Amino acid sequence: MSPVYVAIDTPDLERARAIATRVKAHVGGIKLGLEFFMANGRAGVHEMHEIGLPIFLDLKFHDIPNTVAKAIQALRPLEPAILTVHAAGGRAMLEDAKAAAPAGTKVVAVTMLTSLDDSDLVSIGLKPDPHEQVMRLTELARSAGVDGIVCSGNEVAAAKALWRDGFFVIPGVRPANGTVGDQKRVVTPRAALDAGASILVVGRPITQAQDPDLAAREIEATL
Repeated sequence: MSPVYVAIDTPDLERARAIATRVKAHVGGIKLGLEFFMANGRAGVHEMHEIGLPIFLDLKFHDIPNTVAKAIQALRPLEPAILTVHAAGGRAMLEDAKAAAPAGTKVVAVTMLTSLDDSDLVSIGLKPDPHEQVMRLTELARSAGVDGIVCSGNEVAAAKALWRDGFFVIPGVRPANGTVGDQKRVVTPRAALDAGASILVVGRPITQAQDPDLAAREIEATL
C-alpha cells in the first residue's frame, strides 16, 4: 500500500469525495483535518469511510487530559486509523489520549508544525532550535506510550534513531518542482521516505492539481 495519505482540506463534502475517489488507487489513505470536520462532522467522516481508504483524523487535540480523553472517546465510533494530539499537551494528556483511543487507532503526537521556524520558536519563548524541540517532544511522546509523532522530514532521521519502532508521520511534503506555500520546512516525498517516514501527508500538490490522479501517480512513481 502507498505510504501517501492525501490531505483533503476542504469544507465541501462532495469535492472531498470526488478527490478521494479519483486518487484512491494511488494513495494509502485520507487525512481529514479541522476544516473538513468542522463543516461535516462525524457524518462526513462516515461518508468518507465508504470510499474504502483508512482515515487519518487530524484534529490535533491540545487541552487538559480529561477533556482530550473524553473528546477521543466521543470519536471511537469513527474508528480512525490515525489521530493526532499535540505533544506540548504534556505526559498526562498523551497517556490519557492513548488510553481513550480505540485499540486499532494509532495516536501520534505533533511535535512542531512545519509552518514554524526558528523565529517562531523565539516568539513563543523557546530556543531557536527546531531540531532540539522536536527531539525533546519525541522522547516525551515515546515515554508516554503513544504510537509515534508528527515531524518534518528534516527531523525524522534523528527521531527514528531515538525511537526505532516509532510511527513517523511527515507533513510538509512537496515534489521537487512543487510550490512550498505556507510551509517552511519541506522535503520531497522520496527524501522523507528514505529518512524513515512511515507515512507521507501530501495535500495541495495533489488536491489542487489540474489532474489529482495524475499528480498522485507521479508522486507514487518517485517512491
